[in-house]
Amino acid sequence: MKLRSPLSYCILFLITLSVTVGCVNPAVYIKTTNEADNSAAVAGAARLGFSAWPGWLPWQITDEKNIFEANKVNVDLKWFDGYLESISTLTAGQIDANSQTLGDTVSSVSGGADQVIVLVNDNSTGNDKVIVKPGINSVADLKGKKVAAEEGTVDHFLLILGLEKAGLSIQDVQFVPLETGKAASAFVAGQVDAVAVFAPFTTQALKLPGSKELFSSKDFPGAISDHLVVTRQFLDQKPEQVQGMVDAWFATLDFMQANKDQAYAIMAKRAGVTVDEYKQYAEGTRIFTIAENLTAFQPANNMTSLVYAADEMAKFLVDAGLVAQKPDTSKLFDDRFVKAYAAKVKSS
Repeated sequence: MKLRSPLSYCILFLITLSVTVGCVNPAVYIKTTNEADNSAAVAGAARLGFSAWPGWLPWQITDEKNIFEANKVNVDLKWFDGYLESISTLTAGQIDANSQTLGDTVSSVSGGADQVIVLVNDNSTGNDKVIVKPGINSVADLKGKKVAAEEGTVDHFLLILGLEKAGLSIQDVQFVPLETGKAASAFVAGQVDAVAVFAPFTTQALKLPGSKELFSSKDFPGAISDHLVVTRQFLDQKPEQVQGMVDAWFATLDFMQANKDQAYAIMAKRAGVTVDEYKQYAEGTRIFTIAENLTAFQPANNMTSLVYAADEMAKFLVDAGLVAQKPDTSKLFDDRFVKAYAAKVKSS
């Protein structure tokens, strides 16, 4: 199953990043931060994958500023040009941890993977949008219209949430399943009436004269969340390394807060864009604080709860015909590492 891919198509469009603070596409190769020898593994190091999504770029700071070492964890940080490749690499056990969306992780679990979410990196708060042509002014106006999205993606999920909120279903529109880039192109070419896409393809879609955002992930808090995900084997065998990664992440956020210009520069360089370009989508991604992490792991009856959101995503996979039966997400979350960090901060 394919889900939201953070900017694996074209490095030119990597402008969706923010320090105020997931989509999948096939990748043909991996480029790691150890470019001198992609195949070389750091002896005894935990292998952590990440890709070009704003909530994950802080890992580059963690690595460059030796924040992993400061938190007593040896990490071989691996950059993936293709997000799908990072997911399949984690599933194959070739890395120990990865940065990926809730939806992708639920999908992996449905396929038999044993993975655990230990940290919330961020939520999409506007970088995923449903964009419409002139003349469509409400969700009700979508009835009978052609709406494109990449089937099974979080943007497909966002579209369904918006329709349901307005009392409609996916059957009320003419759903056109297209890969995200092609969906945006079809919209600009006038072949469809609306499109659900993630940034940077939101920018591409909005080039259609008179087009506008109808709704976005900002209207559905928690619907699109991104995480540090580890294999259960790694968690069981080396929990101290998992703790070190979580501690290093929050230490990185502290560094970013105290050194904003330097943080922007590091992440923009990793993305291959200017600092000004990097700031353009500042409101589109919200990186979670420790308090927000603690809240997200708690049960609730809305999408701000990971437990609830995972159940909704599991239902979506079944309803969309992407999995035969609803996956078991009861063992998907482990908040002990976030809690341990919070306790350490409180006592210090």
